[in-house]
Amino acid sequence: MKFLFLVDDFLPHSTKVAAKMMHELALEFNAKGHEVTVLTPYTNLETKIKETTVEGVKVLFFKSGEFKNTSKVKRAINESLFSFVAWQAAKKYFRNHPNDAIVYYSPSIFWGHLIGKLKKLWNVKSYLILRDIFPQWAVDNGLIKKKSPIHSFFKYFESINYRNANFIGVMSPSNILLFEKRKEYFDKCEVLFNWSKIEEGSVSKGVFRRKLKLEEKVVLFYGGNIGQAQNMMNLVRLAKRLKSNKKAHFLFVGQGDEVDLILKEKEKYQLDNLTYLPPVDQKTYFQMLNDFDIGMFSLHPGHSTNNFPGKLLGYMKLSKPILGSVNANNDLKQIVNEGRGGFVFNSGEDDKLYKAAVKLIESRSLRLKLGNNGKKMLAKYFSVEQACRQIENKFYDSSKENTRFNQNLANRKLL
Repeated sequence: MKFLFLVDDFLPHSTKVAAKMMHELALEFNAKGHEVTVLTPYTNLETKIKETTVEGVKVLFFKSGEFKNTSKVKRAINESLFSFVAWQAAKKYFRNHPNDAIVYYSPSIFWGHLIGKLKKLWNVKSYLILRDIFPQWAVDNGLIKKKSPIHSFFKYFESINYRNANFIGVMSPSNILLFEKRKEYFDKCEVLFNWSKIEEGSVSKGVFRRKLKLEEKVVLFYGGNIGQAQNMMNLVRLAKRLKSNKKAHFLFVGQGDEVDLILKEKEKYQLDNLTYLPPVDQKTYFQMLNDFDIGMFSLHPGHSTNNFPGKLLGYMKLSKPILGSVNANNDLKQIVNEGRGGFVFNSGEDDKLYKAAVKLIESRSLRLKLGNNGKKMLAKYFSVEQACRQIENKFYDSSKENTRFNQNLANRKLL
């Protein structure tokens, strides 16, 4: 089977969890006998389009305008042009290289027009891996106003994105309920958990602990986006409360629009127990994470949608206990707490978060126990093998009317 994957960021240029997840998914599809091509934008491309191979995966980069580390307006404009720019750059390639199915990742919400063109060109179906329900979370966080012109702009592209999906994989059961009022999309939805490749290979240890002079510390690590959606002040408040604890040290690694806010708080309150580092590549990130003790996360309390941060997969993969806060009624709290992979509370429950942090800091055996439980959860619910099988089966089960898809699949099974 030939699959086209679309994602707005990919290796080797990206440090995002989405890029890592889609790379691992592509490798898994290839290992099962499929042929995957990843289509993705890259700002610094010298030509309109470039075909290459990234760690065994065929990748088609197309040149786009800046959409990372730039103003919100510029990002919105350039992302909204993804479908147009990609089609103009690669339409000849698309016509000469048909695929049997399409798998695309959101965010970004701006793939819809391109998906519609490709489905018509190839007579195929598509699977949307929906990780952020945008623009709803931006409304929840007060970033944009409901029914404002910019909200209507995003809603237009969101509807096109959903409309051109035959199947929509949301990241938690409660997210399906959000589509109950949108009947035209509800029947397309299923739960597709985030995933990670479970590897037993060795990851170097001790380098960053020594480099940062944290050999005697219990390090609470946060890696990823540092923005308004993460409610980072929640974790900074925890650092303030633990300032007098000589064992504890906080390490934040990443980028986003709340980095300056964290640095200002660090200076204002003289938080010597907090270190900030800029983003690093995927390999360095996992080496760094492996050195430390507790994996942290935080979600804004205003979210009406549920999110499962991809960083948690890395924490579970390397057997790190999870400590974090979520918006009310988020499924993630139940999943982690019942699986005893860590401690998750509603955002604003600062006392509970603080007491759980103290327990983890004081007990190495507890950290090891919860970390091991997290790795078991990863294997049971969040493996890349499970995600691949679920997506593959969805196409197979629904493709009776698609003669070319069925025949190709039948031929592969006979090999």
